[in-house]
Amino acid sequence: MQLPPWWELGDPCAWTRQSRGTRRMSPSTTGTFLLTVYTIFSKVHSDRDVYPSAGVLFVHVLERESFKGEFPPYPKPGEISNDPITFNTNLMGYPDRPGWLRYIQRTPYSDGVLYGSPTAENVGKPTIIEITAYNRRTFETARHNLIINIMSAEDFPLPYQAEFFIKNMNVEEMLASEVLGDFLGAVKNVWQPERLNAINITSALDRGGRVPLPINDMKEGVYVMVGADVPFSSCLREVENPQNQLRCSQEMEPVITCDKKFRTQFYIDWCKISLVDKTKQVSTYQEVIRGEGILPDGGEYKPPSDSLKSRDYHTDFLITLAVPSAVALVLFLILAYVMCCRREGVEKRNMQTPDIQLVHHSAIQKSTKELRDMSKNREIAWPLSTLPVFHPVTGEIIPPLHADNYESTNMPLMQTQQ
Repeated sequence: MQLPPWWELGDPCAWTRQSRGTRRMSPSTTGTFLLTVYTIFSKVHSDRDVYPSAGVLFVHVLERESFKGEFPPYPKPGEISNDPITFNTNLMGYPDRPGWLRYIQRTPYSDGVLYGSPTAENVGKPTIIEITAYNRRTFETARHNLIINIMSAEDFPLPYQAEFFIKNMNVEEMLASEVLGDFLGAVKNVWQPERLNAINITSALDRGGRVPLPINDMKEGVYVMVGADVPFSSCLREVENPQNQLRCSQEMEPVITCDKKFRTQFYIDWCKISLVDKTKQVSTYQEVIRGEGILPDGGEYKPPSDSLKSRDYHTDFLITLAVPSAVALVLFLILAYVMCCRREGVEKRNMQTPDIQLVHHSAIQKSTKELRDMSKNREIAWPLSTLPVFHPVTGEIIPPLHADNYESTNMPLMQTQQ
């Protein structure tokens, strides 16, 4: 195998820079070299062109140090300034970035990162990203353009794709070249592919995850999708067996034999791993048959007439008012018949009532009438029950006094006192 000119023989695992990005070369056990493309990692200094590949993770770092020299007062050689700087990125002529490109910057004192997975629809179309840097201390701005030229990949997309959920990482930590390289190295040891690509990285917050509490250095979590050209290994297939599926349904960790190869640095939630075999997916794409672009002749167009016919609303009036009124009248007649014509009468009621109940009711009515008559005549003496029995001064028993025209026999509710 003839080595490319940019291969460094002194270090077979060295990182090299070429026009298509950063690649890592490592010798395999069979004597051939495994080519692992996982990112295009570059630094911004001025208007520049980058050449990512479709379907391969693209990462571009916006370094604060590169912009500090463009804000007055200009620092002297050797002078260190730590001004807070934030970045705003957008597609030229539009307020936001393309759908496949994301941006993250935690604090004004950290670098910004553009990352995403270019799509095949944008191959051959230059994408110009405007990068505006803001100095939060002096309110000065600086602008550069990033021209992204998406190139087609020969093996895009890779037929076997796996997505891992790493619980102990944030997205900006996972985008670092050293961390991503270590993760791909661990995946390569488990999967043993000839070609391994990092396809995409997504924060758990973008998948509907919750913001973690600021305790115990909790992380948001990140999804990492990788692709390979060989089928999944037996270790990755272990999560699909019934025992591990049962443990996942009970919110327990499944038993994975190769988890120890990741555990030293990455805590993987094996219940959320996704294995996609594109060789077994049935394509639902239907070829569009294009015609001549001429609509069939439907004859001469006839617009509606300008004069409108008069409409008779008499029938609508009858239906709207007469019908509800007739229904209301019928209901009123039925209610009147029930209330007025179906009364039983007092005689029929008395005939069906026991005599003792009638006598008791008559006595109550008679007593009520007498009490009402007494309340009308204020000259009648007070009832004996309300008169004092003893003299308030001497304490002697005082007989009750009555008016001359008062007859004690007219008080049926009280006994006559001598």
